[in-house]
Amino acid sequence: MVSLRQGLLAEGVRVSMAQLCRWFEQPRRTVYYKPVKCPPKVRPELAGPIKAMIESEPSFGYRTVASLLGMNKNTVQRVFQQMGWQVRKRAVGHRPRVQALPSVAGQANERWATDLCRVWAGRDGWLSLALVIDCHTRELLGWQLSRSGKATTAASALEQALIARFGSLAPAPKPFLLRSDNGLVFTSRAYTRLVRSYGLRQEFITPHCPQQNGMVERVIRTLKEQCISRHRFESLPHASRVISDWIQFYNHRRPHQALGMKTPAEAYALAA
Repeated sequence: MVSLRQGLLAEGVRVSMAQLCRWFEQPRRTVYYKPVKCPPKVRPELAGPIKAMIESEPSFGYRTVASLLGMNKNTVQRVFQQMGWQVRKRAVGHRPRVQALPSVAGQANERWATDLCRVWAGRDGWLSLALVIDCHTRELLGWQLSRSGKATTAASALEQALIARFGSLAPAPKPFLLRSDNGLVFTSRAYTRLVRSYGLRQEFITPHCPQQNGMVERVIRTLKEQCISRHRFESLPHASRVISDWIQFYNHRRPHQALGMKTPAEAYALAA
């Protein structure tokens, strides 16, 4: 209303505010009202540690920050909103999805999942990273980084996972499922023979449906966002060292929302 009156004055038309309010049937008190409430203030003792953490780990959301700092998640969320620090959400697509059993498990060592991804390492070029996780505890049990994307890389990751979980390379105490895609590595004779020798049963997803292996795909995305994309690796040893440190952080310090804000190691300790 005020801007309208100023526009009329600029054109040489003088109209009182009371007349404008009568024309538009608006009470004058709404025109003259000025808010008296002060804008919300953020306490520096709360914002300081939160800002320091998100500067070091920009991909962390408010739940992860609250858990690592031992703060109330609603307080941290309010600080995020007031300071404009929210993590941008990825756009949700609307592609048709097949109906299939998701890669979840009701208990530890019921279903593991494995996959490969690529990592750039400067003078060593593109490397292949194989990962193995427990679909119940979300724990990264085994991994292997190499210049070769052959079955030996995936096999080394699986054997490392078996040693980490059972303490030896003997057959598993109880047979369980190992989910993977239909890539040449996981369908090769050498790999399938190795899986059977340890008493595991392979479970393949529907071709071209990576969401059926969503558990390990999500871990790979988190690894890329919070580790790989934030470093410029110079060589294979450099990449291996940084990724190893991050996996230790992921398993033992990083809280997981799906686990009730527990770490994967804590979730396994409770399930064991």
